[in-house]
Amino acid sequence: MTISPLLIITFVRHGESTDNLKSVWAGWKDAPLSNHGMNQARACGDALSSTRFKAIHASPLLRAFSTAQAIHAAQPDPKPTFTTSLLLREQHFGVAEGQPWEMTPKPHMTLPEQIAQGIYPVLHRREEKFPQGESLDDLSGRATEAVEACVMPHVREALRSGVKGGHVALVSHGLCISEMVPALLRKDARGVAPEDKYRGLMNTAWTRVTVDVPGWDGKALEFADNDLPPLIVKVTEFNRHEHLDKVTRQKGGIGSSAFDPKQKDIRAFFGGGKVEVDSAAGADEEGRSASNALDEADVQIQ
Repeated sequence: MTISPLLIITFVRHGESTDNLKSVWAGWKDAPLSNHGMNQARACGDALSSTRFKAIHASPLLRAFSTAQAIHAAQPDPKPTFTTSLLLREQHFGVAEGQPWEMTPKPHMTLPEQIAQGIYPVLHRREEKFPQGESLDDLSGRATEAVEACVMPHVREALRSGVKGGHVALVSHGLCISEMVPALLRKDARGVAPEDKYRGLMNTAWTRVTVDVPGWDGKALEFADNDLPPLIVKVTEFNRHEHLDKVTRQKGGIGSSAFDPKQKDIRAFFGGGKVEVDSAAGADEEGRSASNALDEADVQIQ
């Protein structure tokens, strides 16, 4: 018999956006899902439809919000609650938003000198940031706030009600999720020191974390908000994306164009004609877009 943990949290990265198809800094810049991204989101929703969420929290940025809507739509009745939080937005890149990124900084040039020449290089130190933007350290602070606002109330509710096994989803962005997972792991009473290893998520990939209380007998507890019993926090799944195996990009650029929610059937664009899909193996791995410095997968951060 499987014993349910106190709470399960599933983090989901958004589907492919139109900006994911460009080599530009895309943080708070609000690009919609591409049609292909919408297909990814629907596939993710179908894959998670048997997972009964009690609540879905989403970034209000279109690419994450639309992905969360697709997951919510696939949930059985009664539907989970659906809320948005500004804390779940991607890292803000300030003046670099929408600008093309350079993988290699120019040697012997400061960041302001590069920006003055229209060069927006990938930053390799956690404290670095573009003017008017956030550093990774800033994002980490916001991710900690997001965990406090979107996860911990569910932990307290479960302990006070004595009901285990609740499941919530947080639909966000690659870098934000890579900071939220360690922020949640730091709640572990054993003093877990999470490593920087939760980066490089595929589009619509999901990561799962469990929260439990050792030795808890399931009886309702009374405690102050700032006096939780000791928690055990574990990452049980990371970057799961097998639902993308059957998602293929439509030909003719249609898969790369912005998703129009008013189009109930993309075939209407072709006057009712059948939409062909490209069955050949693409140059890029499905779910891996050349975005935000190669999807944050291979950038060394100090």
